[in-house]
Amino acid sequence: MRKVKWGVLGTADIARGQTIPGMQQAEHCSLHAIAGRKLEKAESYQKTFGFQKAYGSYDELLADAEVEAVYIPLPNDLHCEWTVKALKAHKHVLCEKPLAVSEKQAAEMFQAAEENGVYLMEAYAYLHSPFVKAVKAELNSGAIGEIRYMESAFITGRRPDTDIRLRKETCGGALYDLGCYTVSMAMWLLEKEPEKVLATAQFSEKNIDLFTSALLLYGSDTVVNLDCGMLLPRGRLDRFRLCGTLGEIISPVEFNQCGEIPYTMIMNGTRVEKTVKAPNNYMLEVEQLSKCVLGEEHPHVSKAFSLRVARVMDRILNEIGY
Repeated sequence: MRKVKWGVLGTADIARGQTIPGMQQAEHCSLHAIAGRKLEKAESYQKTFGFQKAYGSYDELLADAEVEAVYIPLPNDLHCEWTVKALKAHKHVLCEKPLAVSEKQAAEMFQAAEENGVYLMEAYAYLHSPFVKAVKAELNSGAIGEIRYMESAFITGRRPDTDIRLRKETCGGALYDLGCYTVSMAMWLLEKEPEKVLATAQFSEKNIDLFTSALLLYGSDTVVNLDCGMLLPRGRLDRFRLCGTLGEIISPVEFNQCGEIPYTMIMNGTRVEKTVKAPNNYMLEVEQLSKCVLGEEHPHVSKAFSLRVARVMDRILNEIGY
C-alpha cells in the first residue's frame, strides 16, 4: 500500500499531543521527518514517535526531496510565511487553524498552492468527524426546518500571560485560538456569510482579547450567537445548539471529541437521543489529505470555505478593534 511521506514543521504542543498521534493511526501516512528550531528537540520527537529523520531547521526539512506533505503547527503569525515556503518547495500542506491572520494572507497562501500544483488544507480536524457530518445531514434533510437561531461556544481556563496564545506579536487571543472553531462551525452548517456582524470583547492589559462575543445576523430571520474565551477558573465550556422552524438539535460536544458522541433532537415536544461514533479527528484529517496527495480525493476543507471563514473572522476582529 502506497503511503505519503509526511514532514512536521515544528514541535508545538498540538503536534505532540494530538496531530502526530493521529498521524500514527492514519493508514496512508508515513512519519518521514520532524523539524524543530533545536535539533535536540526534533531528535526527541523522532525517538518518541518514530520519524525517519530529524532536522534542526525548517528549511532543511523543506529541502528534503522525499517529503511529500507537510503539517504546520507553528504560531499563528508564522503560518503564512512557512506555508508559502513549503508550497513553493512543492510540498502539500496541512496548516493549523486559523490558516492565516486575515483573508488577504489566506488568499496569498492558496495562490501559492495553485501556482505550484499542490494542495493546501486548513487543519479543522473536527470538520472530518462523523458527528459533524451527521448534524449536517440532519439539517440537509430538513429535519428541523429552517435555522432561526444557532449558538456555539468554546471557553477555556485563563492561560499564563507568558503563553504564546496570549501574545499580541504572535496574533494570539481568544478569537484567533478558539473563536475560529465557532465561526467555522457556523459557516459549515449555514453555508453562507452573514449580512451583518456585531461583536464585543474583554481585553487583557496587553490588549489581547480574553473573551469575545459575536452576533452574526442573517436578515431579520436568523441569528448566530458565538462566544469564545480564556477566562474560566477551571475546566472548559463547550456549547452547541441549533433551533429551526420544526425542531432543535442540542449537543454537549467538545470540538475534536472522539468516541461515542450524543446529540438530542427535539421535534414537536418529543426528544430523540442519538449517538455517533467518531474516531480520532486528527487521524481523519491527515488520512484525507493523504488521499488527496494520492489522487483519490479533494480537500474536505476547501479553499472557498477557508476564505469564507477568514472573511467573517476579519469582520469580527474589526468590530472588536483588534
